[in-house]
Order: sequence, then C-alpha cells, then structure tokens
Amino acid sequence: MKRLVFEPEHEQLRETARQYIESVVAPQAQKWEQQRLVDRAAYVEAGKYGLIGFNLPERFGGGGSDDFRFNAVIVEELAKFGSVTPALSLQNDIVAPYLKSLANEEQQARWLPGYITGEIIGAIAMSEPGAGSDLAGIRTTATRDGDDWILNGSKTFISAGVNSDVVIVVARTDPDAGHQGFSLLVVERGMEGFSRGRKLDKMGQHAQDTAELHFDSVRIPGRNLLGEPNRGFYHLMHNLPSERLSIAVGAVAGARETWRQTLEYAKDRKAFGQPIGSFQHNRFVLAELDTELDIAEQYIDRCLRAVVDDELTAVQAAKAKWWCTELAKKVVDACVQLHGGYGYMNEYRVAKDYVDARIQTIFGGTTEIMKDIVGRDLGL
Repeated sequence: MKRLVFEPEHEQLRETARQYIESVVAPQAQKWEQQRLVDRAAYVEAGKYGLIGFNLPERFGGGGSDDFRFNAVIVEELAKFGSVTPALSLQNDIVAPYLKSLANEEQQARWLPGYITGEIIGAIAMSEPGAGSDLAGIRTTATRDGDDWILNGSKTFISAGVNSDVVIVVARTDPDAGHQGFSLLVVERGMEGFSRGRKLDKMGQHAQDTAELHFDSVRIPGRNLLGEPNRGFYHLMHNLPSERLSIAVGAVAGARETWRQTLEYAKDRKAFGQPIGSFQHNRFVLAELDTELDIAEQYIDRCLRAVVDDELTAVQAAKAKWWCTELAKKVVDACVQLHGGYGYMNEYRVAKDYVDARIQTIFGGTTEIMKDIVGRDLGL
C-alpha cells in the first residue's frame, strides 16, 4: 500500500540512510555483533552522512528541522537492516529533543557541535535496579553543595551505556516532593566518581551496548542542570510520546522486512513437491500478516502527521507503541514457524529477529503501561 505521508525530501534522506548502511554498517555488522559493541567510528560516519542532529539548530551544524518524518525514515531503514546498527534513534529521537528544548545556549554550544558530528554520544539514565516503569521508586539522589550537585546512585538497562559521553541522569533532588522532586543532570565522561558497570548480557540486540552506571559522590557543576530543578518528571513526560512513536516505527519496519524475507523463503522452499507458500494455511498466514502490517503502517503514518502538526497525544503514542510492538512480536514468531527448523538456526536472519524483537514490548514503557494509559483516558 502506498504511503502518502512522506515527501520527496524524506525519500532523499531515506536513500542517504541506505547508502550509509551499505557502505558503513553492513561491512562491520558481523564484527559488531561478535564484540557486542558498535564502534564509535560508526557514529562519526553517521555524522558525515548528516544522519545525526537534523532536528538540532543549524548554527551548531544541525539540520534545523522539526519534521519528525526525517527521524522516521532513518529509523525505518536501520530497522530493516536489523539491530546491528548504531543507536541513531536513541541519538535523534530520545536524547536530542532534551538537548534542543531544555539546554541553554551555553550548554548547546558546549555539547551540540560534537553531538551532531557523532563525536559525542548521548544516553539517558532513568531505570534503576528497583525502579523501571515506576518513577516513584527512583533512589538516585542529587543534593546541593554550593552551586554544584552531588550525585549518588546506580542506573541499569542504559542504552549506549558503554559508548556514551554525556548521560542525562534522572535524580531525586527533593525527597519530599513526590513526582515533582526529580531533576535532570548531565554527567560527562571522565567525571570523578562516575563508573560503568558490566555490559549486560542480553537475550538479543547484542551489538547495542546496554550497561549499568554507577555514581559515587559525583560532583556535577550547576551549569550541567538540564531544564528546571524539580521539573524532571514533566520534562520526561513531554518527550515520551515521540520516543514511543519512534519505537513503533522501528517495530513495524523491522517486522515488515522479516515478513518480506519469509515470503521469499516460502516461494523458494519446497516440501511435498511444491513451495511451502502454496499450502493454504501458510498462504493465509502470510496474507494475514501482510494485511495487519498495512493497517499498522497507516496508523503510524497518521501519528507521524500528528507529530508534524504538533497534535500527537500521549494516548495516540501509547496505542502505537503497544499495538505495533505486539504485532512485531506476532509477525516474527509466525515467520520462525514458517521457516520450520531453519527458523531456529542463527544463520537465518529470522532467528535473530525473533530475539531482537522481544524487547520492544518492554522498553520505552511496557505494553501493560501503554494499555493503562489508554484505559485511564477512557475514564476507567
């Protein structure tokens, strides 16, 4: 089904992303998968291709565009290739909006030029061993010491936890203020007391560096406060809809590619003297998945249009994130089944897609949290 949401300029960026993947990512993917870490040089190359920070101010080297459709085409192309890619969606869709909307002029001048060239890699640290979806459970604290902050605590499941140079840390700065007592502080590589724990051994997405971070009386200069003190919760809530839409975009694009490759396999693989795709059950499965992916793409495009018009709501984004990630899980599971025993072999992409897709219903807000957001909006 033809998608009408994208303009020629978006398709031009899509082609640039494909060239980057072909020339930079594909030749290194196997090495990154084995070492379980994407080389930092890949981010610098992404900067050269103009794939980082096109939503950041032009005066610092960015593209100066608020059009989220540019974000979407990059996410889609990376998702089609698979998880062994630089975390550009983290850089563009999650970290960059905080630096754009909350960083003051001095902070932007300090961080954005290197960020846009890929020399500075960003991360956001929210989850803790005892606090995932429940922000009230955050125990990391930052206390005032003159103009500085003293940061103590630990974070876990931090994407780009190994490679990151600047980490936006969610910390409790007013212990008596509930959800109004959080602030965002930027921790920079090399700060005394800042250490990285183990690189986490995940079921899938092996090339994505997910790590634990530890803060032992880290002295944070007052100038590294991002946004307003004790307004961290509101800053987080403001950016979550676009973050969740980005996850949904990637989920559907990745599932579509898994489906496409499975369709080709079903045409070529023979059993009982005929292609397995010609059996009615298999034909129906592939037809159903194709239809459901078409429907999901149309909702994604509706949400993309809403972002452009500054009308995307938290509920719409929750619906997209919930439905599209659950659909992706369903699609890859069915595609493994259609591959039979070969679908369980790591030499086939579908096996890797299976374990890589599983996290999508968890990170960025679990399916259960998304349903709760939608349900509460119904007045229930």
